[in-house]
Amino acid sequence: MLGTLRADGFEAEGASTAEEAQKLLETGEFGVLIIGGGVEPVARAAMKERAAEHGVRRVIDGALTAPFDTYVRREFEPLIREVAADG
Repeated sequence: MLGTLRADGFEAEGASTAEEAQKLLETGEFGVLIIGGGVEPVARAAMKERAAEHGVRRVIDGALTAPFDTYVRREFEPLIREVAADG
């Protein structure tokens, strides 16, 4: 997902743990948070709460399906562009 977003001109960062994601959110630099499909419901709810506290304007529940690049472009990129336009 990150590779596709970056290839399409988006500034994107990723985290593989809740702690890494929290550190990124604390920077206040993110308008969109995509939470991967492997995140359990309790952790997902906590991430959404943290995102709101740090000014994230949109949270996307992401569960990728193949082909991943097509899915990212069809499902995620329009939502990211919408947030950027409202920016």
